[in-house]
Amino acid sequence: MLRRLQIRNYALIRELDVDFTSGLTIITGETGAGKSILIGALSLILGQRADTTVLKDKGNKCIVEGVFDVDGYGLEPLFLENDLDYDKQVIFRREIAANGKSRAFVNDTPVNLKTLQDIGLRLIDIHSQHQSLELGNRLFQLMVVDYYAGNSALLKAYQHKYKVYKALLAELTTAEETAQLMRQELDYFQFQLEQLSNANLQSGEQEKLEHELTLLTHADELKTAFLSVANLLREEDGNALVRVKESVNILNRILKFYPEAAGLIERVNSIYLEMSDIAAEVAYSSEKMEIDPGRIVYLSERLDQLYSLQQKHHVSGEEDLIKLRDDFELKVSSVFSNDESLLALKNSVNEKENELLELAEKLTKNRKSVTERMGQKVEEQLYQLGMLNSKFLVEISSGLPLTQWGRDEANFLFTANKNGELNEISKVASGGELSRLMLSIKALISKSKALPTILFDEIDSGISGETADKMGNILKEISLDMQVINITHLPQIAAKGDVHYLVYKEDTEQETITRLKLLSREDRVDEVAKMLSGEVITEAARLNAEELLK
Repeated sequence: MLRRLQIRNYALIRELDVDFTSGLTIITGETGAGKSILIGALSLILGQRADTTVLKDKGNKCIVEGVFDVDGYGLEPLFLENDLDYDKQVIFRREIAANGKSRAFVNDTPVNLKTLQDIGLRLIDIHSQHQSLELGNRLFQLMVVDYYAGNSALLKAYQHKYKVYKALLAELTTAEETAQLMRQELDYFQFQLEQLSNANLQSGEQEKLEHELTLLTHADELKTAFLSVANLLREEDGNALVRVKESVNILNRILKFYPEAAGLIERVNSIYLEMSDIAAEVAYSSEKMEIDPGRIVYLSERLDQLYSLQQKHHVSGEEDLIKLRDDFELKVSSVFSNDESLLALKNSVNEKENELLELAEKLTKNRKSVTERMGQKVEEQLYQLGMLNSKFLVEISSGLPLTQWGRDEANFLFTANKNGELNEISKVASGGELSRLMLSIKALISKSKALPTILFDEIDSGISGETADKMGNILKEISLDMQVINITHLPQIAAKGDVHYLVYKEDTEQETITRLKLLSREDRVDEVAKMLSGEVITEAARLNAEELLK
């Protein structure tokens, strides 16, 4: 529940500290005194957006801080989910700088506004006349039924599985779309794979083929060249080998009187042996060099096949073609293996859907089990609030498509007239009737311990007399189970409070500011009396106030 609220530099408030207690807290004050300003400041720490127009002093920042007791409300998982340290007492702080920048903190840890909103929704419910319009909202109606049915844990378990289910469903949709595209391309993949596989590609083959084809296409020229070299070396008159051999003989003749010729003889002999070896090799090469037109045709066709495939696939060699072939093989394989994955994913989705249907059925059963009792309780409350002929019915439509709330839709039907036809609230309830309906429903769910605090902003608008007194009793009853803060103009309701604050304006020489005062017992008598008789407090009004406060 809300323990303390501190406000600095907000609207007409320069500085305000107020402590709150359990039970029923009453806030009263003249119209325009600043009661709505308190709600606005509180809304800031619950995640409402703001700008520099809220700054009283444009040169300083606005700070709003709220201290909440949260023990026993099951908020630990929410704090864990948002990476926040959990404590039994939580401090919310919001700062609006003079330049318009906003910062938010939970227990001094910076957070975004959504985190404030998510946690704030579990801490306090600010009810205004505007919120009464939510009574016509089907989702709000379903939430009310769940509060009353005690479906919190069951709904949380369902929504966790629903989140997993939706993620799997999205994954399945993407997988099916991918599989469909892959199946559409399967024929193309298989054709390309077959063509590349039939080509029997081998690493390094193209270079060998090109070399062999070059040799064969120049076979005549090569054969002639080899033969010419062989003739020059040994088969024509005056051939090189004969001349080298003769050189050796001449040098040998002078060796006996010119010993230094031995070195020359050795070198020329070496040349002779090398040339003899070359002559033998070129002669052999000439003999084996054969012209094979059939082989040339084969090599040309094989290379044309390789060149054509490279041009078709925009690659530069057989290595790239081999890689491409392997890629197509993988894609074809993936199409068939993907079907198996798709089947497994479908089974997972079906499994989660069955689990959801089972939990949804439990939600439906719980919801339908309380509808009759809900109708009776609301009618009893409305009777106390002077709506003697009201009828209220809760309808649950089930078997709908799965949503994060199950498979049900709630519909609140109402009539304020005797023998009147039940119809949707939004179509038949007036503003005053909506306020009393909302109070009755809030009273209905107050025992669910779903919220620590509820703030009513002039929910008593449009009522008076005995009905106001009965509304005060209902507010008092709600405050036995949760903290209730009520802004009111009615003395009958103000007198029911455990604590009473007065909002008022104070004029100084420089400015008008809003202040909040905790009223003593004597002050409360004066304030209630003033609410009864106006500015001039009569003795009768004072006695009446005393009686109300008893």
